[in-house]
Amino acid sequence: MSRNSKLISENLKEEIARELGVYEQVKQDGGWQNVSSKQCGNIVTKAIEIANRSVEK
Repeated sequence: MSRNSKLISENLKEEIARELGVYEQVKQDGGWQNVSSKQCGNIVTKAIEIANRSVEK
């Protein structure tokens, strides 16, 4: 996620990671490097859903 990290705010990534139960790993490891590709994909999917909802309103 680091290459395109400017497309999604750190706060939003953390909020979604908490919601998906991944944030404890991020906090424990001190970064996103050990988060699986699948979990990163889930975070991106959730961010897209949030963006789509905000556009629809």
